[in-house]
Order: sequence, then structure tokens, then C-alpha cells
Amino acid sequence: MSHFTPAVVRVADAVGRLAATLDEADDDDLVRGAIAHADHEGARIAGLSDDDLLRVLSDASDARKGLELIVASASAEVSRRSVRELGYAGLAQRKGVRTATALVQQVTGLARGDATRAARAGEELLSARDEPSGAVGDAQGGPPSHEVPAWSSRLRRAWTTGRVSQAQFEAIRGGLGDPPLDRYPDLDPDFLPDAWDRAVAILLDEAATWTVEDLRAQARIARDRLDPVGVTLRFEERFAARSFRRWTDEAGQQHARIVFDDDAAAWVDAMLRAALRPRRGPRFVDADERGASDGDSPEKVVADERSTEQLQYDTILAVLRTGANADPSQAFGDRQPGVRIVVDATALVDAGDRGRMRVTGVGHYEDGGQAVAPGVVEKYLCDASAVDVLLDGHGRPLDVGRERRLFTRAQRIAIAVRDGGCVFPGCNRPPSECEYHHNDHWWDHHGRTDVDDGVPVCRNCHLRLHNQGWRITRERDPLTGDDRYWLHPPPDPATGQSPAPILLSTRSPRRFEAA
Repeated sequence: MSHFTPAVVRVADAVGRLAATLDEADDDDLVRGAIAHADHEGARIAGLSDDDLLRVLSDASDARKGLELIVASASAEVSRRSVRELGYAGLAQRKGVRTATALVQQVTGLARGDATRAARAGEELLSARDEPSGAVGDAQGGPPSHEVPAWSSRLRRAWTTGRVSQAQFEAIRGGLGDPPLDRYPDLDPDFLPDAWDRAVAILLDEAATWTVEDLRAQARIARDRLDPVGVTLRFEERFAARSFRRWTDEAGQQHARIVFDDDAAAWVDAMLRAALRPRRGPRFVDADERGASDGDSPEKVVADERSTEQLQYDTILAVLRTGANADPSQAFGDRQPGVRIVVDATALVDAGDRGRMRVTGVGHYEDGGQAVAPGVVEKYLCDASAVDVLLDGHGRPLDVGRERRLFTRAQRIAIAVRDGGCVFPGCNRPPSECEYHHNDHWWDHHGRTDVDDGVPVCRNCHLRLHNQGWRITRERDPLTGDDRYWLHPPPDPATGQSPAPILLSTRSPRRFEAA
């Protein structure tokens, strides 16, 4: 297994860096304290500076990535040597264990699910090893047996070189799946593989800014963007799986389990976001709502002692009761929740039936970016209002200059379509939880209320921008005409040096284009 060698080298290098950093913190006083606490390693970690602490965490992660690669490959090979066809001659049976997974668990101490995932990921490497030519040879180094798709090579190479972890590799691989060539027989055979390769490149670039769970969701969004026919098929499968089940446990506690279809899940998510919105900060109540006994102050802060889970439960029950009473103001007052769907105008075709529109492409939920099947979009076009947002060739909508202090509703929608949520790296807040920031501050810099110079940021990141001295600037690429946005961190208080700016990337599903 020749791909072990670079992984071993990476592990050795990372461990060497770890040892060097920890040894610097291993002074006499710290050692004496460590002995007293019988926790030498913990004491050394506690004595590190902030920079050294993050360096240790990074180096330990590098070592872990290399070890994960070795464990995954070895687990896959154990599975190969323990296949059922080998019977009692298989490796697992010869070691007195029934299955390869059980043998891997016994040796590594991994949970069953972790051992299974490791073997499945390792199989990706052992079944198709990359060669410079893009071809794959057999396990004995024989002639190439088939071509490795460029997107698959790119993804596997990112894992084997330590660019991503096993979990990130699995998230992208599982979320994207394989290009559905059989669904589009009229396309050039290279069209979808090329689109998959571009999507993998984007996801790898963004991997460090997403959690593993969010990275998997983004990979699914990319798949749905590139496979519009599959969106309807997957929607129908999940719709068929919808269910609601109630039961009572032995203590008399009532339970329920719900499996949502896509559309219902989006509505429930919108309702819960509306109900939980005050929990992102203090909730201010005006004089009419608080009552006359609270004094003359025009507003006060209301503390809600319920947990998030209790508030979600109360919201769902309020909606059910409201539905039964047909009075929506009882649940939400003037904060009516709703689902906003973004769909390209090119996907709408006049059906010739008294203005009815037929949808030929998929839409996307503004919050989250998940794909919406054409049939669901058509349903909303029948009974919901629509807002037209006109974009130029580079995705830039109309501006209003300094005639207005705040962004208009159409502008906020347009910015949300362009950016897909909070632009701060590592933040995944959706557009419904965002405020809209003037890159050139309205008061200090006489900024304009133009879409080009507005970005969505959640409340926490917006406060960070203004209170800690972060800045966002825009530049236009002279070759493509596209806008690029840069995040400038504040100067380091200790050195006065300004860290390098960070190129911001859009979260919009529109970034995944087939061509």
C-alpha cells in the first residue's frame, strides 16, 4: 500500500512539531505542578500561550488526518481479506471473529459505525488508486483497468495529502454521489463529470469554513443544482417516506416521531425561526404589550426562562391550536413566518393556461439553499406572491444610492440571492437571520445604499464588524467584471500589524453551475 508512505511522513512531521511545542512549555515549575496533579500532558497544554495552543491543535489534527488515512485503508484491506467467499480462510474468521467490522473494532476500539465508515472510505482508495495518467492499476501493479474521473481523483487526493479529514472527505463524497450519466443520455459524456469536478473544487476550497454537517449539506445542494431531474425523484422518495408516529412509554410520557417531506420541513423550519428569533438577543416589548403596571418606561427586556426545546414545542402546539381556530395572529402576531423560494426566470415558461406558469428547472429555498422540485415551485406560484429581482450579467441588481438609508425589500432579497447568508467565514446563518451591512458606512464614509456595497451578516457578526474594527471591501475583477469581497481583520493589538485580508465566498447555490 504505497499511499501509506506520505501519510506516515505527515504523521511523523506533525508529531515532531507537537513535541517541540510542548517541550517549550515543559519548564521546571510546570513539571512540578504536573506531578502534583498527576496530569503532565494536561498541565503542559494548560501552560501554552494562545498561539501555541492553536498550533498544537492544528498539528494534532494533521497527525490525526494521516492516522485516519492509514486506519481507513487498513480497515478496507481487512474487509477484503475477510469476504464471505473465503469462509473460514478469511482473516476475521481465522482470528476468531465473525466479521471484518468486528475485527477492526477489536483492534482499534472504534464504535461499529466508525469502523464501518473507515472501511468504506478506505475502499475508495484501494479500489481506485490514482496514477499520473488518470488510469487505475490493479492491486498487484498491473495495467490500468479503467479511467479515474477527474473529480474523484481531486477529492481522493485532497484526503491523501491531508487537505481534508476523513469526515470531510465522506461528507463531500456522500453528498455529491456520482454523476447521473444515465439520466442525461443526450449530453456530452464529459459534461457532468466536468461539472462534478468544478463542484468538488469549490467544496474543497470551502471545507475549512463549514462544519462537516454543513459541508455535507452544501455537497447535496451542489448535486441538486447539477442534477435537476434527480431533484424531483429524490423529493418524491422523501415525500413517500413522510410519517407521524405517537407512543406512550412505561412511565406514561407521551412521545412522537415525525419524518418530514421537504416542503413541510421548510415550513416548520420557517415557523421555528420566527419563534426563536428573539433568542438571538434581548427581546424588547413596547408599552402596549407590557401593560400599564410596569411604569412609564417605553420598553423593557423580557426574559424567557424556557429552553429552546420547550419554546419549539410550545410553538408547534400554538400553530396546531391556531390552525384549529383559524386565527394565525394568536401564534405569531405580526411576525408571520413564511418560506421564500428563489427560482431563475429562465426556468419559468408560460403554460398558455390563463397566465399559469410551468417550471422547467428547480428552485432553491432562500434559507439553506436546498433544492425545490419544479412541482412544488408551481404550487407556490399558484397561491403565493412573487417578487421580481433583475440582475445584470454579473448578478448585480439595481441600486438606490443615498436616497434611502436602509436597503429596500427587493434589494435585501437580491443580496440574499447573491450571497446566500452571512458572509463571515465559518458562519452559516441563513438570510432570514441576517442584517444588511453597508461596506462603506452610511454615516462615517457617506456610503451608498447600493446592492454592490451591501452584504448580509448575522447580528453577532454585524456587531463584531462595528465593535472590533473589521472591514469589508469590494473590488471588481477587470477581466471577468465580477465583484470580489474581502474581509479585513483588525490590527493585532500586540504588534499593530494587520493580518492578511480574507477573500469572502458566496453561499448561494448559484455558485454551482454546470457550465
